[in-house]
Amino acid sequence: MWSLSEARAGAVAVAPMLIGVVPFGLVAGAAPVAGGLGGWAALGLSTIVFAGASQLAAAEVLADGGSALAAILVAWTINLRMVLYSASLAPYLSHERIGRRLGAAYLLTDQAYALSVARWASGGKPEVRLSFYLGAGIVLWAAWQAATIAGVLLGGAVPDDVPLDFAVPLVFLVLLVPVVTTRPAVAAAVFGGGGAVAGAELGAGPLSIVVGAAVGIAAGTVVDALGGRDRRTPGRVGP
Repeated sequence: MWSLSEARAGAVAVAPMLIGVVPFGLVAGAAPVAGGLGGWAALGLSTIVFAGASQLAAAEVLADGGSALAAILVAWTINLRMVLYSASLAPYLSHERIGRRLGAAYLLTDQAYALSVARWASGGKPEVRLSFYLGAGIVLWAAWQAATIAGVLLGGAVPDDVPLDFAVPLVFLVLLVPVVTTRPAVAAAVFGGGGAVAGAELGAGPLSIVVGAAVGIAAGTVVDALGGRDRRTPGRVGP
């Protein structure tokens, strides 16, 4: 069931995040042009891949003379986190038809996932969940495409001392800070970030993101389990 009010709520929720997304989109549009791939490649990546970090990595591989297969594998590896996101969202949308779920998968982003999970975990009507998700996802998609086009057209005119690249970590920090409110979340953030950095330093390349995700999930799970045990048996030792 389509709910205009829920779609509007999703659009309003994602709007503040565009502060970081738009500069990121400018980079995604300008980088392929600067690498000699041309504007159409930038637009193609934004519409087909629709994932900033993967787009930049794929463009870098192609600009350095790598094959299309290598670029696809790099982008796919970086986007493995979407498998975790989709598995997390699946129980909330299991009542929707397969066609709608496939459409939702195309719009899956870090922002849409974070906002939707936070909202749906607190309850609400299952039949209007997809409306909220689509409201957030469509607004983000439209802003991303517009920013990519602007990056293609204006990227060369932006002075080098304007730190557009800073938008990349900013996008993820905007998502991270509001949800780090519990000890398991803090543990997952700290150990996940440390694992990703360590993986990159050890030469894992794009797989460092997967390493960080695995370490973060493990750390958060352990801390949550220990916390749960402490709550069940306060002041006791043993089972």
